[in-house]
Amino acid sequence: MKANYGWVIVGVGIVVTCVGVGAMLALTVFLAPMAEAMGWSRTGISTVALINWLCMGAGAFLWGALSDRFGTRAVVLSGGVLLGLGLVTASRAQTLGQFQLLYGVLVGLAVGSFYTPLTATTSRWFTRHRSLAVALVSAGLSVGSAIMGPLARWLISSYDWRFAMLVIGDLVWIVVIPAALLVRNPPPSPVGTVVTSDGRDLSVREALRSPQFAALGFAYFACCAAHSGPIFHMVSNAIDHGVTAMAAATVLSAASLASLSGKIICGLVADRVGAKRTLIAGLALQAVAISLYLGTRELATFYAVALVFGFAYGGVMPLYAILVREYFGERIMGTVFGAVAFVSTLGMALGPWAGGWLYDTFGGYFWLFLGSFGIGLGAVAIAFTFRVPQSVPAALPSPSAAR
Repeated sequence: MKANYGWVIVGVGIVVTCVGVGAMLALTVFLAPMAEAMGWSRTGISTVALINWLCMGAGAFLWGALSDRFGTRAVVLSGGVLLGLGLVTASRAQTLGQFQLLYGVLVGLAVGSFYTPLTATTSRWFTRHRSLAVALVSAGLSVGSAIMGPLARWLISSYDWRFAMLVIGDLVWIVVIPAALLVRNPPPSPVGTVVTSDGRDLSVREALRSPQFAALGFAYFACCAAHSGPIFHMVSNAIDHGVTAMAAATVLSAASLASLSGKIICGLVADRVGAKRTLIAGLALQAVAISLYLGTRELATFYAVALVFGFAYGGVMPLYAILVREYFGERIMGTVFGAVAFVSTLGMALGPWAGGWLYDTFGGYFWLFLGSFGIGLGAVAIAFTFRVPQSVPAALPSPSAAR
């Protein structure tokens, strides 16, 4: 029963992250239409993404701790209600400040309740195929960008940005709330307990003060800082080079679909060769792909680079959860992974804002891609410092838990 229902949790995770996180990431499609319709600067709208990621990071830490204490179902359900509310009210914003508050704070805080708690819960349901299961939940992020971006673009083209955002908010309520009711926490398991040198269970405080946590946090931060700007400004950059708005939106979809394949393939590879090796290779590929944007001008080349870039950034994302599970065990994983995710979202917040500021200052995205490439190389260097996890199981896994 445990292993079978674990795949139901994977399915719920895919659906919730697809619709929930995809709704927030669709802001990249709203960027140009809102700037034109409202007269707001790209820096001002990009600041909303910065607020999104900061609030999502703080929310991930808070929601992760609450999921350890009260269960993931209540957390995801609350987040679904709050996300729909944020989108619906943001669609009526009259000033940039109102939009930054409603879309930035409410949407960001709500989305933090999805990926981190669902990833932690999924990892607890599996012993075998854990990397694949977590990768599939993370795949919902890619599917969400591939679906919600073109949906938002079509609604904007057919009506306007306000109507598009209102519809997406209603869609969140219709899909996420019922899906949240299917979430269950697994039965308690002694597998994967991490102990200190004197035989005690590792506490949250000890975990957060450990070198492993610092290395994971800095690598995750640099990884996200490297790819967040290019992802957020991907559509606008293509449009600036003469690509039509709809075609530019499909470039983002291509990257999102490639990231889906990256998550699944890297999840399978990590189950065989280990998460650390797979992460280092993925981070190196990500840095190379970002550098290719410096010479990209034509639609066909945008598609090609998007496929490589999407595969790389998608493939590395689920691996951090696996490493957290290996280092710190399942008992405190929700809290610790929430803390690591919070650090990473600082990087996710930096990229979109920096890209908007660099565009407004220098009239292009050259310095965004060059800086992101350098930060990506830094992530590779940090990943090389990861130690071998010292996980001590308290008991042998049951046959059902290993499936």
